[in-house]
Amino acid sequence: MSKAIILYLHVHQPYRVKPYTIFNAGVDHQYFDAPGGDRTNNADVLTKVAKKSYIPTNRKLLELLHSYPDFRLSLSITGTVLEQLEKWSPEALRSFQKLVETGRVEIVGETYHHSLAFFYNREEFEVQVEMHRNKVKELFGQEPSVFRNTELAYNNDLAYWADQAGYKGILAEGWDPVLGWRSPNFMYQPSYTDNIRLLLKNYKLSDDIAFRFGDQNWSEWPLTADKFVHWINATDGTNFNLFMDYETFGEHQWGESGIFNFLHHLPEHWLATEGNTFMTVSDAVESIEPVDRVDAPQTITWADTERDLSAWLGNGMQQEAIHALYGLGGDIIKTNDWDLIEDWRRLQTSDHFYYMCTKWFNDGDIHAYFSPYENPYDAFIAYMNVFHDLSYRLASKSREE
Repeated sequence: MSKAIILYLHVHQPYRVKPYTIFNAGVDHQYFDAPGGDRTNNADVLTKVAKKSYIPTNRKLLELLHSYPDFRLSLSITGTVLEQLEKWSPEALRSFQKLVETGRVEIVGETYHHSLAFFYNREEFEVQVEMHRNKVKELFGQEPSVFRNTELAYNNDLAYWADQAGYKGILAEGWDPVLGWRSPNFMYQPSYTDNIRLLLKNYKLSDDIAFRFGDQNWSEWPLTADKFVHWINATDGTNFNLFMDYETFGEHQWGESGIFNFLHHLPEHWLATEGNTFMTVSDAVESIEPVDRVDAPQTITWADTERDLSAWLGNGMQQEAIHALYGLGGDIIKTNDWDLIEDWRRLQTSDHFYYMCTKWFNDGDIHAYFSPYENPYDAFIAYMNVFHDLSYRLASKSREE
C-alpha cells in the first residue's frame, strides 16, 4: 500500500493587547503598541520568533524541497501574522514566498484574524475568509482550495459550509470519540456533504514532534527521524496527517533540542521505502478515496485534553468578553470607519480569550507559557478596558452622525 505524509504547518501571531488600564480608556486608542521590551510588544515578539523559527525553518524546508523532488507540504498563515511580517520582518515573509514559488507548497484557507467568528457572526466569518483569500493571492499568487477553521475548530455545520463554498478539503482533529474504532490515517467525507473530503490530524504522531520531542523524561526520547519513520511504516493507513504549529521548529522546540536535524533527515528516511511519498492537502483529497463518513455534531478543536472550545470559552471572563465584543459588531460595521472596524477585528483573535483561560492555571500549564500576561485576570482586565474604549469610540462616532 502506498503511504503519504501530509505535513501541514500553521503560522500565526496575534496583535497582543498592551497593559491597558481604565485610565487609558477615552484617551489612548492605540491598543496593541506597547513600549519596546514589554512582553506584549508585538514587533519584539514577531522579530524574535522570525529569527528563532520562521527564517531557519524556511531555510531548511527550501533545502529539502530542492533536494527531494517528492517532498512537499502545506501551510496556513493568518492575515495578522502576514501584516506583521510585512512591517517587521520582510526577510521572513520573503522566505515563505520562496517556499511557495517551488510549486510544492500549498496554502490553506482560514479566517484572516484567526477568529471564532463562525460561531458568533457568520457574515463576519465569511468576510474574514474572503479577506484572507485576497491576502494570500496578493502575496503568494495562490487561491486556497482547502480550509481550516481557527484552532482547527470543526463540526458538521462547518463542513457543510465549506462544501457549499466550493472547498474540496477541510482539516480537523482526529479525536478518538469522533472517530470511534476508525483510524485518522485514512481519507474521510464529512456527514451531510456532497463533495468535500476530510483530513484528520494524527494527534499522537503530531504531538510526538510538537510537544514531546524535547522531553528527556519521555520514554521514546530521543526521537530520531529513523525511529519515527519506522513507526509509520509499521502502521496501517494511506495518509499520515502531521498537523502542528510552525513555531514547533525553533520556538516551542529549540534548535538545541535537535528538531532541525530531525526535520532534515525525515524525507531521507521516509522516501527510502518504495511507495512512500509526501502530499499537499490538495494532492491527498484529489488522489485518495474516502473510506467512510465522519459525523461531528459537536465542535472539536486541537486544544487540550477535552478537544473542545473550553480553552477559549470555558469560564465567565471569556464568555463575557467574547459576547460583549460580538455584540458591537453590527453597529461597528455600519460606521464604515476602517480604523474602528480593524481594531474590532483584531480583538476577535482567539488568542485574547486563550490568555483568559483558568483551566489548571495554578499548575503553570501550557496556557501560561503562551500568555504575555502575569495571569488570566490581567488579560481579562486589559481586554475589557480596551472594550470600554472601543465602545466609547463607537458612541462618539454615533454622536458625530
